[in-house]
Amino acid sequence: MGVLNVTRELERLIAHVTDRVPELAHIDPTRLLVCISSTRGTGVRGTYARIHPLRFPGGARSVERRRGRHTWVSTMPTVVHRQVEILYVIYFLVPRFLDLSLREKLITVFHELYHISPAFDGDIRRFPGRNYAHGSSTRRYNTRMGELVDIYLADHGDTELLAFLEGNMLELRTRHRTLVGRRFPVPRIKSERV
Repeated sequence: MGVLNVTRELERLIAHVTDRVPELAHIDPTRLLVCISSTRGTGVRGTYARIHPLRFPGGARSVERRRGRHTWVSTMPTVVHRQVEILYVIYFLVPRFLDLSLREKLITVFHELYHISPAFDGDIRRFPGRNYAHGSSTRRYNTRMGELVDIYLADHGDTELLAFLEGNMLELRTRHRTLVGRRFPVPRIKSERV
């Protein structure tokens, strides 16, 4: 009946997952900033998490684009946490994320981690076509995440590590005196006309 630090537990889980799931082994958890953000509504409809890459395609910190007669340079912000430059910020939306079932919570974690580029260069994994974030089918993307979660649970599921994901927000508040987590403002891209 103590304090539950949601972001610390998510960081422990992500380190465990990236160490044991070959499809996510390219991820260095120390270069991820895991945060929570509030949702306006309750219930399980809507977005559960978001990832913010801190680089443009190919790992570029800045890109130059023409708009009409003008050229603009857009630059990603530099985020440093514990003396390490961060490449991705992941937000889990509370209470919506915590109201999911254990398996759905894990699918959400895997979903966000799978967005990370195999080059681990600060950009997202890009699929061919118009819907470059999820490929031709978001449903197929999530089905694949479910398969990875099932393999993870069968081979590596650590019940102590997953305990904080058991139950919904109300049950967690009953078990723990306080729920806390890291909050961090969404990194803003700086654009200048040159």
